[in-house]
Amino acid sequence: MNAPVTWYNAERVSQPGSAILNAWKAEREAARIQNSGGNVYPSSAGTSGSQLYEWMTGGNISHAGPAVTERTAMGIGAVYACVGLIGGAISSLPLQIYRRTENGRERINHDIWWLLNEQPCACMSAAVMWEFLAWSLLLHGDAFAIIQRQGPKIIGLEPVHPLSVTVHEVEERLVYTVVDNDETLVLDQDDMLHIPGLGFDGKRGLSPLRYAARQTFGLALAAEEYSARFFSNGARPDYVITTENKMDSEQQRLFRESWMARYAGLQNAHIPALLTGGGAEVKSLTLSPEEAQLMATRNFQATDVARIYGVPPHMIGITEKTTSWGSGIEQQGIGFVKYTLQRHLVKIEQEINRKLFRRSLQLFAEFNTAGLERGDYKGRNEGYRIAAGRAGEPGWMTINEIRKLENLPPIDGGDILFNPNQSAGAAAQ
Repeated sequence: MNAPVTWYNAERVSQPGSAILNAWKAEREAARIQNSGGNVYPSSAGTSGSQLYEWMTGGNISHAGPAVTERTAMGIGAVYACVGLIGGAISSLPLQIYRRTENGRERINHDIWWLLNEQPCACMSAAVMWEFLAWSLLLHGDAFAIIQRQGPKIIGLEPVHPLSVTVHEVEERLVYTVVDNDETLVLDQDDMLHIPGLGFDGKRGLSPLRYAARQTFGLALAAEEYSARFFSNGARPDYVITTENKMDSEQQRLFRESWMARYAGLQNAHIPALLTGGGAEVKSLTLSPEEAQLMATRNFQATDVARIYGVPPHMIGITEKTTSWGSGIEQQGIGFVKYTLQRHLVKIEQEINRKLFRRSLQLFAEFNTAGLERGDYKGRNEGYRIAAGRAGEPGWMTINEIRKLENLPPIDGGDILFNPNQSAGAAAQ
């Protein structure tokens, strides 16, 4: 009687490839998703846009050696400071809704104001959303937020990671494919806020991580790593030990290992060395010119990062040199709004107006930058005196308009514009 066959496994031969390898890959992928909190992006598939594709094509490898990714870039102090500064400034600005009138504009209450200033979706506040969109724009060159609609009404804005979005052009319209947590969503351009960076080609902006800032960030990372190793390795050849007696290779190895075990590392950096036997002498070695320039290299890279993002160096803690943006902190702050923030604010405003207030000739959204551009208290009061009218000059602002700028309530009779000629005529009567 023949024994039953035990080696044959129908499940193993019914699927392509190795069942053991496929199970191992599935377990690793599940562990990777769990460790990342569920928010993962393609890393194992060698397709365009994945991390593996970037590594294989050298898209994020700098000439200095380190790979430049969103995580490694944010590990650079200057990058973290610049992105945090710009994102924090944008998120702190009120985004008001206005209606155009015959006399100019008037601020109105609108349901979209809540989405733009308080809570765009259930999982985050508006400030967090604007910081995330600024981070996406400054690192990846594009910022995306899905416009959630309930019929004709807009009920939410959901920001999405730039690496999870693919942009295609179909019949002269942009179509966005969003892949997140194995879910695929295809959206028309009217249902996606898309704020591109510099170099927009009709689909995507240029990613600073891959173009303008790749070498700068890579050099900064290399200098950071070299600096860390420079200080962590307490047994680097700052000195040489000479002996009168010649050591063979085995004696040299034993002496070196004994020295490293006793004096290597920061914890042993200041322990005095003890040499036994006669004829041994320790001689100090000076730093090489390259090592002496380490701190200067790191300072230059920090300044270069600030230059890429258009941030005044003093605003991220670089105070060695003066700036040409003005003689005082007030003028430099105003310059930051004009030359750095404004180029981002205009793009955001126009994208909101053309997507959320589509073809509306009356409604529009605009950031209020007055808080960042306000001068010191004495300077503001001097400007208000001129605006209200002084030394017989006609005023061009009323008292209540000035009080509104200082967040003060109106007063009776404060809506009259000062005119010295009318005042003189009234006194003569």
